[in-house]
Amino acid sequence: MTIEYDPDRLVEFDERDVEYRCVGGEPLLARVYQPRGTGPFPIMLHVHGGQWTNSNNRAGEPAPAKSLAASGVVVAAIDLRTTPKYHYPDAPQDVNYAVRWLKAHAADFNADAATLGAFGGSSGGHLVELTAMRPRDSRYTEPVPGLGDDASLVYLFTRAPISDPFARFEWAVERGRHDIDEHTHAFFQPWEEIFDANPQRILERGEAAPLPPLLIVQGSEDDNIPPSIQTHFAETYRAAGGYVEYEEFPGAPHQFLNQPGADSEHALRLAREFIARQLKTLQPVGG
Repeated sequence: MTIEYDPDRLVEFDERDVEYRCVGGEPLLARVYQPRGTGPFPIMLHVHGGQWTNSNNRAGEPAPAKSLAASGVVVAAIDLRTTPKYHYPDAPQDVNYAVRWLKAHAADFNADAATLGAFGGSSGGHLVELTAMRPRDSRYTEPVPGLGDDASLVYLFTRAPISDPFARFEWAVERGRHDIDEHTHAFFQPWEEIFDANPQRILERGEAAPLPPLLIVQGSEDDNIPPSIQTHFAETYRAAGGYVEYEEFPGAPHQFLNQPGADSEHALRLAREFIARQLKTLQPVGG
């Protein structure tokens, strides 16, 4: 199967909600942004931020999802089990499941499973990084007939990801950000998991981990996570053998990608071009 993706093209797309998982009788939905046409299209998982709370849902961050869908990418934005009702590792389990579900059902959306990448903003960035680096971890990979056990991803696109939850927690405490303190403690239970489920620490420990190509966009005036955490993570990722593109936007806030303007347009253009480059490296099936 050959995927042709032009980051400059514009296509019409539709939106629909589908159930991708049901846990304890609670359905988890994915909002699928479906380009019109027969495809085959590339496909992307979208995990919205929200400090691992119930703000992490399919309705968040529609601007990047719609922009990428308009360029011919199937985007599936998912609900997660989050605090205060749920805690780690429930959300990583949902992301892992969603990756495997999308691979199994890509053809239903006229997409090619071999092209699956992910976008994550803020805490969603933490979750997609963790999933990509631990695609077969038994703590996250629930055996399900027909889904396989491989949650690997072709690439990652992130906005201000919480790549080091503990460093971000310390930074927040110093600034009196009690909301971040509260939500971080609510998610990481027991607290020691903040060190284990930490992409920065995974790299520093030298864990054997897949490192898919990574694009990070970050505002210099982010009041939720400082750029220094991102640059340190990017340096460590490169040192471990991964490929990273890092772009900092002067004066931009945490949520700049979701706001209209030159910065968000530029960041989304970078994302489309980044995706196009990653897709060119894939060999057609049977090739």
